[in-house]
Amino acid sequence: MAGTATPAGPGYGGVPATGPRPGHAGLRVSNQDRERVVEHVQAAYAEGRLDKIEFDDRLERAMTARVHGDLAPIMNELYGTHPARPVSYPPVMGQGHHVRPAGRGDTGAERLGAMASHLLPLIGLPVVGPAVMMLTAGKTSPYIRAHSVEALNFQLTMLAATIVLAITFIGFVLTPLLWIGGVVLSVVGAVAAAGDGDFRYPFTLRPVK
Repeated sequence: MAGTATPAGPGYGGVPATGPRPGHAGLRVSNQDRERVVEHVQAAYAEGRLDKIEFDDRLERAMTARVHGDLAPIMNELYGTHPARPVSYPPVMGQGHHVRPAGRGDTGAERLGAMASHLLPLIGLPVVGPAVMMLTAGKTSPYIRAHSVEALNFQLTMLAATIVLAITFIGFVLTPLLWIGGVVLSVVGAVAAAGDGDFRYPFTLRPVK
């Protein structure tokens, strides 16, 4: 299978089977990079080349990959170290910097799930809602995972800020304003998710990766 020249073969999606070129292993991956490797893993499982435990392990590693060096070993395990067709990498722009393409929601279900990650807090599930989306639909969709992680980190930041304000004299004035702003930003995030785009909440701590 490794020698079959198909769009799902080694090297497709920016992750060659022999590993990224020197200087690129530390570059951050995009949601699209993760999604394409997930497609390879799903195809291998469907073909019977992976058992359930191996499938779950590689799927989890692909979904949580942060740099190209995290994705390349997965492709090596699926296809070996056979030469891959040339891959075009983004130019290195300096240590720790490169252009990160926005993730894509290829289906309406993915966009709906990403929207739900931002909107569930508005119906009384400020932390639980995004967390559930991350742990369920986010396991198979990098797009939903990206939005649910961002929404979860924002809600955790809001919760922490509310606790801090509660012990201050002016907290009773600032807390309602804080949550009004949170509602507005959650709606903006949902609109971005519906439009197949990336979204980053301002002034947000990000303990969840």
